[in-house]
Amino acid sequence: MSTYIVEGGHKLSGEIRPQGAKNEALEVISAVLLTDQPVVIRNVPDILDVRNLIELLKSMGVKVERLAKDTYSFQADDINEEFLDSDEFISRCGSLRGSVLVVGPLLARFGQAYFAEPGGDKIGRRKVDTHITGLVKLGATVSYDMARHAYCLKAPNGLKGCYMLLDEASVTGTANLIMAAVLAEGETTIYNAACEPYVQQLCHMLVGMGVKINGIGSNLLRITGGAKPAGADHTILPDMIEVGSFIGMAALNRSAITIKDVSYDNLGIIPDAFRKLGIKLERRGDDIYIPAQETYEIETNLDGSILTIADAPWPGLSPDLLSVMLVTATQCKGSVVIHQKMFESRLFFVDRLIDMGAQIILCDPHRAVVIGHDHKVSLRGHRMYSPDIRAGIAMLIAALSAKGISKIENISQIERGYEDIDERLRALGADIRRESTAVVKK
Repeated sequence: MSTYIVEGGHKLSGEIRPQGAKNEALEVISAVLLTDQPVVIRNVPDILDVRNLIELLKSMGVKVERLAKDTYSFQADDINEEFLDSDEFISRCGSLRGSVLVVGPLLARFGQAYFAEPGGDKIGRRKVDTHITGLVKLGATVSYDMARHAYCLKAPNGLKGCYMLLDEASVTGTANLIMAAVLAEGETTIYNAACEPYVQQLCHMLVGMGVKINGIGSNLLRITGGAKPAGADHTILPDMIEVGSFIGMAALNRSAITIKDVSYDNLGIIPDAFRKLGIKLERRGDDIYIPAQETYEIETNLDGSILTIADAPWPGLSPDLLSVMLVTATQCKGSVVIHQKMFESRLFFVDRLIDMGAQIILCDPHRAVVIGHDHKVSLRGHRMYSPDIRAGIAMLIAALSAKGISKIENISQIERGYEDIDERLRALGADIRRESTAVVKK
């Protein structure tokens, strides 16, 4: 087990480049299961969740070759179907949230797939209803295996295209159903589909493999299935959540940094959401420059009431950024309501920020009021435990600005989503080191 030791209060400067997008990587890597042809994927982030998914594919029999640090070749031409029915496979899927994305491709190609109860972040219940309901509409039958704690989906005669209206615009649900529809007979229409850039990227990759998809970028998709997909060469977008994390980090530390190659046109509302917190940022080509600010003042609503920042399906603000925006607001001038609609446990980490001296009122599991210090009072170093990826990065950002030493434990949660984050922050001037702690077995 490892811990970050952070001495806060050091100004940051320089340039930082976002990694490849975690969520897109999990989708497009799962999509290699749809074809027996080689698929090359570039700008793959070297993070724990992605490494674990790649290892899972290897265990299935997928041939994986690392062509460069961030580039892989995959070929799923000799899948071990017996392993797909094993307890080991189901157990490994249950420990990896991203494994939900292999269900659609495996069911469509091999006629059977297990849907293990997903692991991952401890941020509240994450439904799988959208996935399973959609796959049943495509013709699968479903049963629950009590011994394995997993749903068993079967479609021995293949899937058939249909019309479906999703009960929620689930990103992973949409991606799973798109991939299943690729090998289903006939046309599948998905209404209320998620339309995040990463779902669009999955669709563009599939189109490059010869699949016909209409409506990319909208919430109404039509996938013409049945044809055998070809290989592909695909490049993953920069991670928009990393971009937002670095914007918040620069503001909280009153530091000037440049974020390089952000794919600005794919950031949607993110830059404007940070501007509402009073943060100045400039677009310079495809880079973002954040100048050093001694103060940043939160906007009020037109009627003078306190601003509310809430998550929403794309093109609304990603729920993954609310933890970062919350910690950034702790040193703003003014007050803001952070409304996390999706997950009922994601704001509980604010107790650690309160221990550091932040003024936050947790109204209920979904809403918090942040009253900014305007840098009149510094946060204090503290010992913290990361419950999930986004809370972890928020704690790390807080620690970088705090007075004194902070210790952040369970950093494997942070490293599930952020590549070499300690090394990259040290390059900006942060005082952060890793300390390993031996686990004592009783």
